[in-house]
Amino acid sequence: MQLKEMVASSDNIVFFGGAGVSTESGIPDFRSVDGLYHQKFRYPPETILSHTFYERHKEEFFDFYRQKLIAPEARPNAAHVKLAQWEQDGKLKAVITQNIDGLHQMAGSHEVLELHGSVLRNYCERCGKFYGVDAILHSTGAPKCSCGGDIKPDVVLYEESLDMQMMEQALEYISRADMLIIGGTSLVVYPAAGLVQYYRGHKLVVINKGEVGAGVRADLTIRAPIGEVLSQL
Repeated sequence: MQLKEMVASSDNIVFFGGAGVSTESGIPDFRSVDGLYHQKFRYPPETILSHTFYERHKEEFFDFYRQKLIAPEARPNAAHVKLAQWEQDGKLKAVITQNIDGLHQMAGSHEVLELHGSVLRNYCERCGKFYGVDAILHSTGAPKCSCGGDIKPDVVLYEESLDMQMMEQALEYISRADMLIIGGTSLVVYPAAGLVQYYRGHKLVVINKGEVGAGVRADLTIRAPIGEVLSQL
C-alpha cells in the first residue's frame, strides 16, 4: 500500500483536516441541513453563523448552535486515534483542523491547531470569565455570565478574522513537513485552501470521500472516508 510506505518513510508528518474527519464520529457537516422541505430554521447556516446575525439575533443563533454545532455524545473515530498514535510515536508533528469539536484532543493529540476555535471554550464578552460547553448546553436563549455579560463561544464566525498567529504557526508546520496528509475536506474554502501551497515536499496525500478543489496537486489521492483508510494502516 503506497500510503503505508509513505508514512513509514516519514518522521515529520502534518495532518490538515476538515469536517469529513468528524462525520464518522456522527457529527454532521452543518451545511448538510435538514433537507429542503424539513428546514427548521428561517435562514441558511452561513447566515446564522455570521457575526452580524450573532449580534442581532442571539437567541436564534444559540438555538441553531446548540442543535447543530454541539455534539456532546460524539467520540473520536479511527482517524483521530491513529493521528494521536503517530504523534506519540514522534512521526506526526501537528494536527491543523477546521473542526471545532475537540475530538483530536479527546483522542490524545497534543499539538492541535484549531483554526476555527472550539465549542469547548466560551468566554464572557464583558469580564472574560471562562465557561465550558455545559454552560451553553444547559442554558436557554442567550447564555449570560454571572456578571450579566453575554457568553460567546470561542469559535470563528463568518465575517470574523482567523487568529493570524495560529495561521503563521500552521504555515510553519506545513512548510517544514516531509509529508502532508489532507483529510475530510474539499479544500475549496479559503484561507485553508491557500495553506497547502506552502508545502514543499513530494508526499502530499489527499483522503476525502467527495471531490477536491481543482488546484490541489496531490501525489496520492484516496477517495474514501478517512477513518476507514487510516484504520487499515
